[in-house]
Amino acid sequence: MVKYSDDVLDATFRALSDPTRRAILARLAEGEAQVTELAEPFGISLPAVSKHLKVLEKARLIRRHRDGRIHRFTVNPEPIASAMSWIETYQRFWERQLDALGTFLEKRNAKEKRHGTGRRKPE
Repeated sequence: MVKYSDDVLDATFRALSDPTRRAILARLAEGEAQVTELAEPFGISLPAVSKHLKVLEKARLIRRHRDGRIHRFTVNPEPIASAMSWIETYQRFWERQLDALGTFLEKRNAKEKRHGTGRRKPE
């Protein structure tokens, strides 16, 4: 199981809350890219893209590789794996709760049908 901390989760979800940052991550999932390549589809300035990249870096969702003046970025999957683990924990919880509710409703409906106490529509 992947371990997670509140700080890592907070930074991850904060970074993922912006659609531009999610789109940047989606692009980087296809492979390494430079700032100019990442900025092209958004129609925003390079400084604006750089700010988004800094948020993603701070959350450790991406890695920066410097080669002189060239900065290349890649995805770091670890924080996403941590967030997925956290989400899966709550998914299992809610699935159990909904299964229990479904079982309760099925039993109640079966009992009402047997005893003729089903609900009638108002006339």
